[in-house]
Amino acid sequence: MKVAVGMSGGVDSSVAALLLLREGHEVSGVLMKLWPGPEAPSPVKSACYGPDEAGDIRAAEDVCARLGIRLRIVDCSKDYEEIVLRYVREGYAAGTTPNPCVRCNQLVKFGLLPEIARASGLAFERFATGHYARVEWDEPRGRFLLKRAADAAKDQSYFLYRLGQAQLAAVLFPLGELTKARVREIAREADLPVHDRKESQDFYGGDLGDLVGPGVGDGDIVDRDGRVLGRHRGVSHYTVGQRKGLGIASRVPLYVVAIDGARNRLIVGPESETLRRSAVVRDCVWGPFEALAAPTEVLAKVRSGGRLVPATISPLPDGCRVDFAEPVSAVAPGQSAVFYDGDTVVGGGVIASAA
Repeated sequence: MKVAVGMSGGVDSSVAALLLLREGHEVSGVLMKLWPGPEAPSPVKSACYGPDEAGDIRAAEDVCARLGIRLRIVDCSKDYEEIVLRYVREGYAAGTTPNPCVRCNQLVKFGLLPEIARASGLAFERFATGHYARVEWDEPRGRFLLKRAADAAKDQSYFLYRLGQAQLAAVLFPLGELTKARVREIAREADLPVHDRKESQDFYGGDLGDLVGPGVGDGDIVDRDGRVLGRHRGVSHYTVGQRKGLGIASRVPLYVVAIDGARNRLIVGPESETLRRSAVVRDCVWGPFEALAAPTEVLAKVRSGGRLVPATISPLPDGCRVDFAEPVSAVAPGQSAVFYDGDTVVGGGVIASAA
């Protein structure tokens, strides 16, 4: 087949392209340019969006030259600003903790990027990335199912849960059955120049407060009774469940238990106040079926690095209710709750509230 691989300059997408070439496919690389500003004058923290993008582009060019494939660079910076960055700013201003990666994957990386690449004249049948996930066709249901990767420690299905049937039908995840260690080993064996390149860990490589912009500046840190305990440096630097970086002296450890966006305040309390037994989830998408019809037992995850917790999801007119089998910490409005049946992604949505 003709396959376009979303290149990032990292080892994962590079090995994905290599493996597809070895399978005999006609491979080309596409890279989405997101950063609109100048290149960083000095090294910064590696991220998928940030002033170090020029280095990522050079790394991708080196890999594609090594593999003998063409690399097409697609400027998605204006769309990214409108679709992802505005979403992040509005979320923090409203006192939520938005997840830019989930939104980017659905609407930009697996949406606009292949669309723009095709419109520019690049012909391909499948779009591949270096994500750690799997897709399988379920014949009885007549649907494509997103599944967790074989390497549970690197699984990225949480970030991909919003991909629709058309996107899943057209995508390839060549690393879904591999461990990260094996991917780096393959890259070393093939002498790829990125085999030991540090992987990106964050959405943004600079100061998130600068990214969010004016209007969400310093404010008070208060307890449940409204007593001022300290000052924060902008709510965009914090999330529900966070303990470190609060700068508060206290006899007991204090955690962020809520973000009051309207009054630009952080509300803090002991760890017990971060625990929740239920949540309301909106804007849901589903994998094995079109809509949730009845209460269903699942495993739920409320953070990408969080535990899978047994839960019951029940349909609501505009989403679902999640009842956890045990108290769960850091159930943050704005983040996603993703539901699993074994390795299969049942669906998920955006957390609206928790109790």
